[in-house]
Amino acid sequence: MSTTPKIALDFKSATLYALRAVLHSADTGELIAALDRRMTEAGAFYENEPVVLDAQALDQSPDWAALIAALRRHTLHPIGVLAEGALRDQALAAGLAPVEVSGGRPAPAKAADPAEAAAAAQPTRASAAEADAPPAKAPADAPTEGTPAAASSAEGGAATLVIRQPLRSGQRIYARGGDLVVIGMVSQGAEVIADGNIHVYGPLRGKAMAGARGDTRAMILTTQLDPELLAIAGVYRVVETRLSDNLHKQPALVQLDGDTLRIRPL
Repeated sequence: MSTTPKIALDFKSATLYALRAVLHSADTGELIAALDRRMTEAGAFYENEPVVLDAQALDQSPDWAALIAALRRHTLHPIGVLAEGALRDQALAAGLAPVEVSGGRPAPAKAADPAEAAAAAQPTRASAAEADAPPAKAPADAPTEGTPAAASSAEGGAATLVIRQPLRSGQRIYARGGDLVVIGMVSQGAEVIADGNIHVYGPLRGKAMAGARGDTRAMILTTQLDPELLAIAGVYRVVETRLSDNLHKQPALVQLDGDTLRIRPL
């Protein structure tokens, strides 16, 4: 009989998915206000994500403790900091860990409005704009809320979650690792999130976030486009004004073109 003791703890390498929040201001109040605004716009897109704070552009520290507390209030989990010298020391004293980011990009990043970029705690990807019309101007492991109907697997591929009913305001559906198909309306205040593509066979009036884990090839397709927010791989656009007539309430396709969100009629 073997007498080799059972190993109670072991270490293995891991690649961590994390957001990078790039700080362009040391004004803590300004940063928290920008964070509150961003989280209100993006809904569940950032929920429960680990966050690395990038302070490389700053020459003085914000109030690290207050900023960390604000992130946690939004169910974000600050885990580390990119900084040098005294800024780094002060961040470490607040409980953050020093991190290095290979290639300057730890994870698929979220978009920021250009007008806010100078002051916001923003992710690394730049801006979102509508194609073929003037621009108007965030995987989260979001819980599946409401009553999803069924899930099926494509042969040799990831699962596709199929929802065979309308989604009401306040409902949230997340298709982990695959596509999401909704046969019915996505109402205002509802959220549909997928690691892959999103297909809505009905009016899309809520928030749709495809490529939630950074898949830049993901698409959003709908038979009737009238959304509150569109996002692909973290590049998002809040739709605050009516879309052009060839897009508003029309069949449409949403894709990424570099760092630009393109919306085209079908």
